Amino acid sequence: MTEDLTLTYRPIGILRSPYARRIDAPHQATVVEGTERGEQAVATLELEEWLDEKVLKDLEGFQRLWLIFAFHLSEGWKSTVKPPRGGPQRGVLATRSPHRPNSIGLSAVELVQVEGRTLTLRGVDLLDGTPVLDIKPYVPYADAFPESRAGWIDELDAKLGRYSAPGPRKPR
Repeated sequence: MTEDLTLTYRPIGILRSPYARRIDAPHQATVVEGTERGEQAVATLELEEWLDEKVLKDLEGFQRLWLIFAFHLSEGWKSTVKPPRGGPQRGVLATRSPHRPNSIGLSAVELVQVEGRTLTLRGVDLLDGTPVLDIKPYVPYADAFPESRAGWIDELDAKLGRYSAPGPRKPR
């Protein structure tokens, strides 16, 4: 039934970040130790002209936002992938790989400022030019489950440390 179903989305804006290439960006926005910059990056998102600026009304009171975006540079996908922190091949849906059946991503970022049609964000792991499809406010009581299990990642955290990062990658 869904074989012929096609969905089309229009970006609400294009993210501008300091990360030009995949190897420049951290694997997770909050895990920056071992990366070239060593700190959380600041980025901007300007709304597309077709959107009324009123869509940003009341957003300033939120500390964090969910960005829903397209992995626009993803080149296909495979059923299993090798996570950057090591270990065996994993099912792609049990990872945060950008190479997915539908190349859609989700990232929680810090909202620094809303000025006119432009959002200033900190803690991004997105490449410059990433199309943002939607924004949703991060609501701690509904979005945070700190005691939740994280499957195979819990085992890796126990072995390597919770915030271990693979470090900067070398260009291919």
